[in-house]
Amino acid sequence: MYDYRRMRAQQRLAVVEQRRAMGFPWHKPPHPAQGAGWYFITAATFEHRPHFRTPEELTALETRLMEALAGFSLGGWVVMPNHYHALVNVPDLALLGKALGSVHGRSARYANRRDKSPKRQVWYRFSDRKVRSEGHYWACLHYIVVNPVKHGYVPATGLWPWSCYHHLLSENGPDWIEDLVRSYPLGDFGATWDDFDLI
Repeated sequence: MYDYRRMRAQQRLAVVEQRRAMGFPWHKPPHPAQGAGWYFITAATFEHRPHFRTPEELTALETRLMEALAGFSLGGWVVMPNHYHALVNVPDLALLGKALGSVHGRSARYANRRDKSPKRQVWYRFSDRKVRSEGHYWACLHYIVVNPVKHGYVPATGLWPWSCYHHLLSENGPDWIEDLVRSYPLGDFGATWDDFDLI
């Protein structure tokens, strides 16, 4: 996580030069135009600090996220104390960026007011990956469903209320969830995504 900070000055210059040469922003995740479609979205708090720990805070963050994404087709979501994932169908990624900006702005103001830390950076941008196939879509959804278990917040997916799990369960039943998990194994899916090795 945050490998850039552990690099020597020469290594940092090389990384920044490489990003510049590729046309990427120098110090944040790139969002190249890839057209309309489904995207797997990940947003993390700065330095992965758990700013939203209480049930009330997680509920408020989930509510803000759902309000912001109401104009898009939403395949799945999960909200945790220091990051969230969403599977969203968008006509233009720039529209999604604006929607998420409102979520980050409101929740950051809340956290900074609560902690009496004005102007502290709470969020560290968001990253996006365009879904490449039907199988990729279902693997993304599987990853979202099991994410609270992966990060050790709960021992079973059904115990985390701030996700699409309960919606999927009521819409499709437990056999459907089991089939999703069995049919689309994760392997090393997301092995580096949740490490947020972005500078």
